[in-house]
Amino acid sequence: MLSNEFMVFAGTSNIPLAEKIVESIGIELGKLELKRFSDGEIWVKYSENIRGREVFIVQSTNPPADNLIELLIMIDAAKRASAKRITAIIPYFGYARQDRKDQPRVAITAKLMANLITEAGADRVMTMDLHASQIQGFFDVPVDHLYGSSILLNYLNNLSSNLAVVSPDVGGIKIARAYAKMLHSGLIVIDKRRPKQNLAEVMNIIGEVEGKDILLVDDLIDTAGTFVGAAKALKNKGANKIFGAVTHPILSGPAFDRLNEGDIDKIFVTDTISFNESASNRIIKISAAPLFGEAIKRTFNNESISSLFNIDKG
Repeated sequence: MLSNEFMVFAGTSNIPLAEKIVESIGIELGKLELKRFSDGEIWVKYSENIRGREVFIVQSTNPPADNLIELLIMIDAAKRASAKRITAIIPYFGYARQDRKDQPRVAITAKLMANLITEAGADRVMTMDLHASQIQGFFDVPVDHLYGSSILLNYLNNLSSNLAVVSPDVGGIKIARAYAKMLHSGLIVIDKRRPKQNLAEVMNIIGEVEGKDILLVDDLIDTAGTFVGAAKALKNKGANKIFGAVTHPILSGPAFDRLNEGDIDKIFVTDTISFNESASNRIIKISAAPLFGEAIKRTFNNESISSLFNIDKG
């Protein structure tokens, strides 16, 4: 039995996703005691013997910081319990937007997060749609990088016969090109300027928009300012229906209000981050659990994970 050879445990950041992952594998979630003292301090104990076993820990590291601390403590506890190999399954890798020094006297926080996870004792990391692919190089352990587009494309193929894929900024051209190629559609780019964090200003639209149905694609959606601003600019240029496809639904601050009042008809997201689904009927959630489940099995069996994807990311 697979459950006798490896075990999957979950922190509290996204238990529903972890439960779906083990269900797709055909095993049960490992038993774990996770408590908080009255001052908020976190305490972890594995309730089962994990000596000599492969351990997979499912935990996204989006804020609050407790999510990251939980992961680090779970890794350390597994290491001290003599687990054979520890793989951190991080569906959404938080702080990935701080991946470089874009101004003086700031931290490269994504590198700091990678260092913490590695030093805690993770032997391997599995994640999905990093904000910048080069973040894989921040880790001193192997990283398996999964693509959310392989899930979302199954729901987008019959979206429209007159579709154009749009990158909301020049940084997303690579992923937009991949979607456009797989959907056999045109590619449009929005050149925008960001005066400060969480504030985007649309500048120029490059490509033919009028009369097109639009698919806006990105790796994450936070306050939805970029998405809604892009949708408005596209509508003003004559776009018909506007859809979105995003891997990580951070959806903080005014995001739901903006999406409910904006020009986006439907937005497809995965469940890498837990969110209030009842807050908007325009959001369609698609589970990433089967993909993570298959990747876990392949990791354990030392099989190829890259063969799961046939999307050209070049």
